[in-house]
Amino acid sequence: MKINLRHAAGSLLVVGLGGTELTALERAWLKLVRPAGVILFRRNITDARQTRALLDEATALCAPHSFRSVDVEGGTVDRLRDALAPMPSAQAVAEAARRTDRSALVREHGELIARAVKAFGFNTTLAPVLDLALPASAAVLGSRAAGETAEQVIEYARNFLAGLAAHNVAGCGKHFPGLGGGSLDSHTETPAIHRKMRELWSEDIAPYRDLRNELPMVMVNHAAYPETPGKNRPASVSPYWITTVLRKRIGYRGILFSDDLEMGGILKFMPIEEAAIEAIRAGMDLMEICHTPELILRAYEALIAEAERSAAFSKLIIARAFETATARAKLFASGVPPALTAKQFESLGARILHFGETVRSAQTNAEAQTA
Repeated sequence: MKINLRHAAGSLLVVGLGGTELTALERAWLKLVRPAGVILFRRNITDARQTRALLDEATALCAPHSFRSVDVEGGTVDRLRDALAPMPSAQAVAEAARRTDRSALVREHGELIARAVKAFGFNTTLAPVLDLALPASAAVLGSRAAGETAEQVIEYARNFLAGLAAHNVAGCGKHFPGLGGGSLDSHTETPAIHRKMRELWSEDIAPYRDLRNELPMVMVNHAAYPETPGKNRPASVSPYWITTVLRKRIGYRGILFSDDLEMGGILKFMPIEEAAIEAIRAGMDLMEICHTPELILRAYEALIAEAERSAAFSKLIIARAFETATARAKLFASGVPPALTAKQFESLGARILHFGETVRSAQTNAEAQTA
């Protein structure tokens, strides 16, 4: 496979769109950039038919075997709740499963999320969250974290990922190396997480070590870890975290995905041009830029300009583009999931609502027995 420089640079980006239909401007820059795929949010989703049409048109202008991504974790992060049915949170499902000794609940959570995202034409959900539910991050993470300990998180994630895999939906473990010890939201600030490497390795990073062969993708966060060799540099642009720890020490071989480069956690540290270049140099495979066309184009042009300036960087992004294209082809070999009939769609919504009631009932019964 031969990849030219511009196509290579574009294929390292996963991009967001403005609304429920493509604009003429979006068609133009998608055709220019040819990103690795798109990520949709609630602003982009009205119903399954409209979402599929948007995904089909957008990804026709992207690189082959495109990401058709969405964030559906359940609970507060559920982009399909208004268009289908609200999915219970990871925390609620994990607690219900632990209290009733029913790990099948977690697998069903994964299967229902997989079926939901496929119904709208997606092939990827950016879940599960592998952060620990530590006191420091309670106000930030809320119900997104499945447990307080690595063992609890691993138990949830393993069953959840099995549920996704059963329906050929790719998951993404996040947010490496862990946001459990952070009190700031990386959407607006760069969290400085004061946990020593020994703590991180044995607790926060344990899910990534244990699940390294089960995670199709890992998302790297924008937090800094001052009491580690990573120092004050956000993990998303850190060779220490991406290459030394994740690739070499853990031996992870899947796709590495940055958290959104529009977030304050990285943009308050460096401009997006520098962030895109430094992320690739650090070992990142793909970078999310979730909304603003100007920032998408600035990152894209920065990658090209740096490659034209540096033969080594040019070689790097072409090699990275080839590797990720190969990974996408394997990951999305089954193609676009078929649409559901109206009756199937209604049945899926009812199944999700019933599952939510099952989770709430399990929690209530367990609490009654321990009262």
